[in-house]
Amino acid sequence: MSADAAGRPEKRQSRAGRNLVAAIGVGVALGVLILASLLLERHFFLGVIAVAVAVGTWELAGALRRAAGIAVALPVLLVGGQAMIWLSWPFGVQGVVGAFALTALGCMIARMRRGAEGFLRDVGASLFAAAYVPLFASFAVLLVLPQDGVGRVLTFMICVVASDVGGYAAGVLAGRHPMAPTISPKKSWEGFAGSVLAGVVAGSLSVALLLDGPWWIGAIVGALLVGTATLGDLCESLVKRDLGIKDMGTLLPGHGGLMDRLDSMLPAAFVAWLALSVLLPVG
Repeated sequence: MSADAAGRPEKRQSRAGRNLVAAIGVGVALGVLILASLLLERHFFLGVIAVAVAVGTWELAGALRRAAGIAVALPVLLVGGQAMIWLSWPFGVQGVVGAFALTALGCMIARMRRGAEGFLRDVGASLFAAAYVPLFASFAVLLVLPQDGVGRVLTFMICVVASDVGGYAAGVLAGRHPMAPTISPKKSWEGFAGSVLAGVVAGSLSVALLLDGPWWIGAIVGALLVGTATLGDLCESLVKRDLGIKDMGTLLPGHGGLMDRLDSMLPAAFVAWLALSVLLPVG
């Protein structure tokens, strides 16, 4: 066993450079929290999403400020983000769109007092943050609204988690050919194949067992979510490379910030809502 200069054992690291034990522990804890909120009372799930949106928005705004000097309209984003989440339950898509439009308007107005220099940069970043975090997260809430909403949310989350686990395992065991070496060097085509296999199987089983739907619809949903989750992960990698940072924050041991866990979940929530609404419409 290796040790550092003080004689302490080194923490076990994964090939991704993370503390693997801490990463697994945090992941399990987050999963238990979300599962408990869904099974105890669906409104609790809104609270979990609302807190995640606030923390994720704060982390993204801080990373933009520290790394690039970009000043987003954080108070407007925090209030507007909560409006998107909480108005989605009683008013559905209309509530989300209305709250997003008001947030966008508020971001433009709030930035006016600082003058023309950097106006487009700051407002553009504010609109990006509003769309990337609370807008996408609102579709996770829309997933839970129907009578079978718990099954829909679980299907979405199981597919994304299966994609992550399958991709990680296949990448570690057989990863040889980089998928996007200039964006995320550790991602491989072999890992992506593992993600697809795990996601399709998870989607087929989830839709069949949780939503009483045809397995082939689950396979389609699983494949769509794997593709979206992978692209979401790559997009956040591009953001971090552009900013010159490794993680969005330090809140979660073994993971970085909360946004480093939400990167694949956020766009996948929208795709899950859209795919299940079309392929398994309510009623």
